[in-house]
Order: sequence, then structure tokens, then C-alpha cells
Amino acid sequence: MTVAESAGLAWKQRLLEELARGSDLLCLDVLGQHFVVRWGSAVTRQQRVSMSSAWARCASNLEPLLPPVPVEAQAGRPFTASVTCTSTKHGEGTFQLAAPSFEELAENLTSRLTIAAILANAGELTMLHACGVADPATGAVVALVAKSGTGKTTAASVLGRTYGYVTDETVAIAWDGSVIPYPKPLSVKQEAGNPKRQASPDEFGLQPAPALPYIQSIVLLNRIEGARHTAPVLERVSLGDAVLALVPESSSQAEVVDPLQSLCRLIESVGGVWQVTYSEAADLPSALEPLFRLRPAGQTQWAPAAAKSVYQPQIPAGGIQRATPKDAVSIAGDLLVMLDNQIVRLSGIGPAVWEACANPVSLDGIAKHVGSVHGKPEGYREAVAGAVEQLVAKSILERASN
Repeated sequence: MTVAESAGLAWKQRLLEELARGSDLLCLDVLGQHFVVRWGSAVTRQQRVSMSSAWARCASNLEPLLPPVPVEAQAGRPFTASVTCTSTKHGEGTFQLAAPSFEELAENLTSRLTIAAILANAGELTMLHACGVADPATGAVVALVAKSGTGKTTAASVLGRTYGYVTDETVAIAWDGSVIPYPKPLSVKQEAGNPKRQASPDEFGLQPAPALPYIQSIVLLNRIEGARHTAPVLERVSLGDAVLALVPESSSQAEVVDPLQSLCRLIESVGGVWQVTYSEAADLPSALEPLFRLRPAGQTQWAPAAAKSVYQPQIPAGGIQRATPKDAVSIAGDLLVMLDNQIVRLSGIGPAVWEACANPVSLDGIAKHVGSVHGKPEGYREAVAGAVEQLVAKSILERASN
């Protein structure tokens, strides 16, 4: 027997002994990343079974790696777990969790698994902060984008009884439009101050995700609270407004190659972004039904705008130049510029100021270019100077240090 074979047998013996002691390892696939959870001694058999049930749709069949023993229970934080992750990008890693209650431990586990999987996929996938449901016959996914706490889980719990439940947290879209399901437990709000309960999709009678889901439509959720019941309204969102709304509700979009152009291509491929304004989640299935059907891709309404810039680290005295952006796109006369995770919309004379600053230029040079584009009404130089100051303050432009 070789050394490698001997080590493999020893590892399997350790694993069998651990399982014989009732460890009940939880083996999960989260957005293509493999995790194994090992519970601490304070977690009861019933609680372990409940977590296996809640996470059953993310169960992994890969041979598990044995995580280290969870940290010792601490005063006030007796519920513990250790988690091993086998990431396609970062290799193996381990983190420990401890909480004052099992419910808080379960909520923290969901959060940490999601964050770890998102980080592992950064730059590879477009990940929208959204719930996702799919037509069980075609695989067409509608992603409903919203801020945390504004209705995603409720929408998923209602729509998922008719359509396949893809996720209530992150709709992960590959370059070819395919969607990676993340049918995690639903994080259900409880009384104020209490952790969210991690509930199995089966508890709500949600349909399974289809085998080959793909993105069909993107919708912004706009729930009206505290108002009398009103019929839902579905309306298109302009491309510029859609990009501005989606970037803050995405994860690691800035790490995608040409992040704004990539997002524009995605929006174009699904025929544009919609917004649904509603008061009751029960009205959503009928309101959104048309969005599961095939539609032609939208016409191109944008153009890349980050090229033709020669950045100079040392700006000549009196010079002003644009900062190097992550990406920039021109949409209907406006300019969207992304710096790191910040996105700024330039309107009016802003795009002309941006164009003028491709190379270091004086304020007079900027004013001359803006005048050639927009004319020279009285006070236009002061307006240009004010716009330059605003863009310098937003780090869109840089000026020579004194």
C-alpha cells in the first residue's frame, strides 16, 4: 500500500468515526462552491436534522472534507460550528462560528456561506441581489431585484408555489445567460430583534428549480407599504435608470471585465428591465406571467466610453484629466462612469467635460471644448468651472497638485 493510499484510508476512518459519534456533517453546494459544516456539541440532534432539511436543496454529493473541531463554547455563545470550503478560486479554507442561540447560529451560517460563495465567484458571474423563480417547463428565470428587507423572500414564497424556486437571495448569471440556482432556506422575518428563521422551501410548498435555468427577465420590486390594496403596475425602466438601480444591488460587479458594458449587454439580452409596483405579493404571479415568455432582445442604446484616455500619473501644472475608470458607457446623451464600486451619471455638459479631459488639459481648454459642443451662452465659463469642481470632488477628474 502506498503512502497516499494509507493516508486516504486513515482519513476515511476518521470520517466514519466522526459520523458514528453523531456529527451529522452538512455537505452543501452553494453557487458552485463546496462547503462542509460540522456542528458543535451544543447543537442538538433535532436542530441538526432541521438544518439538513432546510438546506436539502443545496445538498452536495461530493465526498466531504472533515472540518476541524468547532471552537470551544464560550460564555454567552455556546452554539458553535466549523465550516470548510473548497473554492474553485481560493482553494480550501475554514471559518468558525459561535452564537448565543441556535437560531442566530443558523442565520449567521446562511450569511457566511452566501458571502463566501459570492467572493469565490467575483469577476466570473453577474450576481444580482434578487429572488429568482423559473418556468418549470422552459427554465426561463425572472429575477426580482430589491434591497434587503423589501419583499424578496415574501415574493419567492408566493411565486415559488407556481414557478420553480431558484433563490431568495442571489441570482447568479453566467456569461451565456445560464443561471446557477441557489435554493437556500428562506430567511423568514420573526419578531423585531429576533434572528431570521431559516425555513425549508418544502415548508412553503415551493416547486423545485428546473434543470437548466436561464435568465429571461429582470424586474425591480417596488412594494408600497401601508397603502390600501392596489392592482400591480408593470412598466419598463430606461436603460440608464436600470443600470443605476442594478449596480448597487449586485455583488462584485466591479470585478467583472467591463462591468457597465457587461451589465448593458445583459439588460439588452433580456429586452430591458421592468419595474413592478404592488401592494400584495399575492398579486405577483398574474402580474409577472408575461415576463416568462420569450421576447426579442432590445435594440442597442449604449456605447462604450472609457477608451481614448491617456492617463499621466504626473499631471502638468494647471492640468486636469479624467481618473482611470473601471468602465464608462454612453446612454442617450448621458455618461455613466464607474470608479471602483461607485457609479456616477454625467448629464448636461458633464459628458463634454469628460471628453475634454481624455488627456491633461487646462480649464480654458475644457471650456473651449464644451463651448464647441454646447455653444457659448453668457456665463458658460463659470458653469464649466463649477462642473469641473464637482467632478473633481467626486474623483471623476483629477487636477495637478500645487
